[in-house]
Amino acid sequence: AVREVEEISLLLPQVEESVLTVGKFHNVVKLVAFAPFKSAQSALENINAVSEGILHEDLRLLLETSMPAKKKKALLGVADAKIGAAILEELGYQCQTGGVVAEILRGIRLHFHALVKGLTAQSASKAQLGLGHSYSRAKVKFNVNRVDNMIIQSISLLDQLDKDINTFSMRVREWYGYHFPELIKIVSENYTYCRLAKFIGNRKELSEESLEGLEEIVMDSAKAQAILEASRSSMGMDISPLDLINIESFSSRVISLSEYRKGLQEYLRSKMSQVAPSLSALIGEVVGARLISHAGSLTNLAKYPASTVQILGAEKALFRALKTRGNTPKYGLIFHSTFIGRAAAKNKGRISRYLANKCTIASRIDCFSEVPTSVFGDKLREQVEERLAFYETGEPPRKNLEVMKEAVVEVRLCGDRQGPAVGCDENDIEPKKKKKKKKQQQEPETDSEPEENGLEEEALPKKKRKLMVEADEEEEEEEKKKKKKKKEKARDAED
Repeated sequence: AVREVEEISLLLPQVEESVLTVGKFHNVVKLVAFAPFKSAQSALENINAVSEGILHEDLRLLLETSMPAKKKKALLGVADAKIGAAILEELGYQCQTGGVVAEILRGIRLHFHALVKGLTAQSASKAQLGLGHSYSRAKVKFNVNRVDNMIIQSISLLDQLDKDINTFSMRVREWYGYHFPELIKIVSENYTYCRLAKFIGNRKELSEESLEGLEEIVMDSAKAQAILEASRSSMGMDISPLDLINIESFSSRVISLSEYRKGLQEYLRSKMSQVAPSLSALIGEVVGARLISHAGSLTNLAKYPASTVQILGAEKALFRALKTRGNTPKYGLIFHSTFIGRAAAKNKGRISRYLANKCTIASRIDCFSEVPTSVFGDKLREQVEERLAFYETGEPPRKNLEVMKEAVVEVRLCGDRQGPAVGCDENDIEPKKKKKKKKQQQEPETDSEPEENGLEEEALPKKKRKLMVEADEEEEEEEKKKKKKKKEKARDAED
């Protein structure tokens, strides 16, 4: 209970000293009620409820027993505005946050061990530390199946590996090109070039016996023969064995990096199928992972509107356009999907807007659905394909409601908690549809049975009664109108 407090001169040093010293603070604040937590688990539940703005039962009980009966006169000081709103809504006490309340709460935290009997400063700090650790541990909810942090890290590493492999491959080309410059024109792919540089070594030692090894690497007999002929008439300089050893070791490093990149891409594909199957089915694993990485998490991406998803990754161009009053960008990261590349120049903006809309729906399905499934992503992809065909040929696409109904039916048919990823084919779906049709055909037969039994004849008099009642009401209204007209005529005759 706060006896008196200085609000106007709150920041004066004299007022601040009154909060820092125990004796003066006791004159301002008096402890009325205190309810300790029963256990560490109870403390964690209470602090979680406060952070989420929910009124816990322990706090409700303390307020109901300690606060005065007249709610209008009492003013409750609360540190968090969310919990203040919850208290006002459920208990009806007026709450105040900020300003004086923050200063008083600071003093209470400082002198808490002096206000409560039997509590020392050391035990209070230990309890706060333990609660802080358990609260932080509870906040970091680690779910192995639906964690998107791994996707963010793997796509960032994948982009970095692409840059590094490209740089290292150019270094190998430049380095080995002094010895065998003709190989650069024959083989254009970096990974294959590094394998050949490691396999060939000294070009003068290349012979007909190594032709099979060249064919295995290049996968083309004509190219292998061209490499062999070029090695015989090459204009490259001679190279020492020590230099060749260094080039071969560096080439093997680049090859191992390229192979690791392939494994990382497979890992990313498997993670995306677990975390965001609909988004990956719609737009691809790499582009979907880039969207999640740019948004920060799948939940953040699900919260974005379609207009934000459309230009996600093109923020610089957007703000430059707003600053110079130019044309704003039509697409960002979603430009790397195949749909925008296939669309005509005049339809690129339309299809990017439509694709962003579908990406938003897919991300929300992935984020908030309990069982991950790619059925919705496949259906959304079909919709985008139909929209592309509509722009080219003019064939009208299906409505969104129909497509979503089909997707829901497929998910239900494939199993309650298994989803289509478990191996649900179209052949499994068709028989069940036929069964449904049979049931629908049987229903009219059952409906026709009551007519034969005479049950339908009993229902008809009820309809007739309703019609009779309506007719009686109409007749009564007409009679009332006639009486009114007669009365009006009689009054006119008297006048």
